[in-house]
Amino acid sequence: MAHIGYHVSHEQFKPSELLKYVQMAEQAGFTRALSSDHFHPWSEDQGQSGFAWSWLGAAMQATQSLSYRIVCAPGQRYHPAIIAQATATLAEMFPNRFWLTIGSGQALNEHITGEKWPCKSDRNARLKECADVMRALWSGETVTHKGHVCVEEAKLYTRPEIIPPIIGAAITPQTAEWLGSWAEGLITISRPPKKLKTIVDAFHRGGGKGKPMILKVQLSYDRDKDSALQKAHQQWRNNIFKNILMTELETPRQFDAAGMFIQPEELHQHVRISADPQQHIEWLKEDIELGFDELILHNVNREQKQFIEVFGEKVIPVLR
Repeated sequence: MAHIGYHVSHEQFKPSELLKYVQMAEQAGFTRALSSDHFHPWSEDQGQSGFAWSWLGAAMQATQSLSYRIVCAPGQRYHPAIIAQATATLAEMFPNRFWLTIGSGQALNEHITGEKWPCKSDRNARLKECADVMRALWSGETVTHKGHVCVEEAKLYTRPEIIPPIIGAAITPQTAEWLGSWAEGLITISRPPKKLKTIVDAFHRGGGKGKPMILKVQLSYDRDKDSALQKAHQQWRNNIFKNILMTELETPRQFDAAGMFIQPEELHQHVRISADPQQHIEWLKEDIELGFDELILHNVNREQKQFIEVFGEKVIPVLR
C-alpha cells in the first residue's frame, strides 16, 4: 500500500502554523510530508511565503517519523551547489528522511533574479545540468561546469552517508517520459484517472518503470460539499490553468487577474471536492492502482486541523 503524506503549503500558512500541522499530521498517522518552495504565493488571498529550507530543519527536528520531500527548481533563484549543500546537510542530520524533488519551475518564483526566464526546452536542459552537478558534489567530486549553469571549483565537504534520490516533477507526458531516463522517481499532481495514466505510462516508457512515483493530491474536504467547493475556489482557483500559463505569469496580482474568470464548478476537474471521506478513499484507491507509492494530500482550503483529524481517523487506516 502507498504511504500517505501531508502537503506543507507555505503559500497559504505561516511557518509557525505549518510546524504545528506537521506535528498533528504525524500523530494522526501520516508518514510523509511534502513542502512547497515559493518566493511568492499564487494569490494575494493566500498571503504567505516562508523560506522552506529554514523551516525544514525545524520541522524535521520537531517530528520523529515523518519523511520529508520538497519541490524545488534549481538553476535560477537557487544555484545547484547551494541546493546540493542544503540537501546534504538535511540528509546528514536526518538519514533516510529526506528526498529532493526538482522541476523546471515557474516565473512566479524565479523571475525575481532579474534574469531572462528561459523557454521550456532551455529550462529542461538547465534542470538536467543541475541534477548532474548535485550528484557529482554529493559523490565528493570537485566540480567545474560551464553551461546553462556555471560552477567553479566547488567541493562539498559535509556529505551524507546515504545520498538522497532526485525525484523529477512532471505535469505533461512529454516531461514524464524524459524524466524516466535520468530521474530516480516521479512526482506529479492529481487529475482524472485517464489523464493521470498517460503520465504514468509516459514515465514507464521513458525508463521509469520500477522507480518510485509520488502523487500530490489536490483536494478540498469540509463538513459539507458547498463549503468545500467555496473554500477551494477562494484559495485555489488560480492553480487550475494550463501549464503554459502557470509557468509564465510573474506575480500574484497577475494570477488573481486571471483567476477572476474561474467559476467554482470549474474546480471539479482539478480538485477533488467532497465532504464524504469514503469518496476520498475511493479516489485514493484508484491512485494506488495506478502504481503510486506515495500520496501527498493537499487540502487546498484553510481547514487544516479538521482535515488532519478526519483523514487520520477515517481515511488513512483504510489505506494502510
